[in-house]
Formats: sequence, C-alpha cells, structure tokens
Amino acid sequence: MGQPEERESGEHDSGGAVQPELPPGQRLQRGWPVTHYGPVPKFRSERWEFRVFGATADGEKRCWTHEEFAALPYTTVMADLHCVTKFSMLGAEWGGIPARTILRIAPPAPAVTHVMVWAEYGFSSNLRLADFASERTILATHKDGELLTAEHGFPLRLVVPHLYAWKGPKWVRGVEYMTADRRGFWEERGYHNVGDPWKEQRYSYQEEPGDGPEL
Repeated sequence: MGQPEERESGEHDSGGAVQPELPPGQRLQRGWPVTHYGPVPKFRSERWEFRVFGATADGEKRCWTHEEFAALPYTTVMADLHCVTKFSMLGAEWGGIPARTILRIAPPAPAVTHVMVWAEYGFSSNLRLADFASERTILATHKDGELLTAEHGFPLRLVVPHLYAWKGPKWVRGVEYMTADRRGFWEERGYHNVGDPWKEQRYSYQEEPGDGPEL
C-alpha cells in the first residue's frame, strides 16, 4: 500500500452548517480524555535519558539527558489527535522537538525502513521511517503552550498526526532504527500495523499484504 495521506483538520459544509472533518467512525471530543495501559510512571530527571540506537549511520548509540534534550530546537505543530477508541480532538497546538531533528542529528543507516519508538515499562510502537520523518511528527513536551501532565505523557510523548494516537506513545524514552519491520506492543495484540485513521485501519484482521509482518 502507499504512504498514508496527511490531512489537516479541515472543515466542510453539511446542510449549510460548518462541521469539522473527521476520519470515518470518529466523533468530536471536547476536552482530552486520559487513556493508557498500566500505571503512570514517576519522572526522575536525574535518571531520565533519551536514546537513539539500532541501525544508526555511524553504528553508535546517541543519548541525551533531560536537560540536553530540552535544549534541542523547539517548534510547534497544529494537529489533530485521533484515538482508536473513536474520539478525535481537533486543532491542538503541540510543542516540542520535530522527529526530523532527531533524524538529522542522529541519522539512520541507509538500509533503515522502520523505527521502534520505546517508552516506559518496555512499551513500544513501530512506525515506517517515512511516518516518523513526516514534517508534522513531533516529540511533544507541551500542548497548547502548557507542559504535558504526567497522565498525558510528561515529559515526552510522540504525536504522529496522520496516524491513530496509539502509534505515538506516551513517556517516550528512545527510538530504535530498524532495517526490517517488527510489531510493537499493541500491534502484537491485534491492532493494525499501520494505523491510518482515514482508511480506518484499526485492527490487524483488516491488514492487506504488505501492511506488516505476520502475527
């Protein structure tokens, strides 16, 4: 299949009324529900580090302390969040470090096709390299100008606006470069390997040849 289509949170006319554009099967959410699996980790800045490892261009692992990571160039992205549980939160401002910045300062080897994003407690989510490299994919520290709360992923969560929200884990601790695809936590448990909300790719039984490795 081709690359997922990136869409802004547009609007369209429906019977004369302006309505937000939502992916199929989604409903508009006011506010931001807390959804996650397992406990909320306790943040300790002196123990926290962000790692890039795996098939790096120079074969070396790269690590940042929390202070070093927070000093990387900051940007904002206006983007929606589409949860596989069928709510969509539109027009949030996400602030943080673009994924492209990580790819630039710790580049992958030429053979890399996918990344595994690792979070606290060994949680993981796999992405195609092109999805991680999107200009709108961001390692977010803020939402709407405010630091993320612990329940919503502080100090760091990945936001991949054109995919379902589970593809962007909370409490991110590192990125592994991979030369072949490997399923992450939810992808091993029946969720779609790609997760494009505009194609309503929710579950693994919907996968087509080429969407992911065999379960």
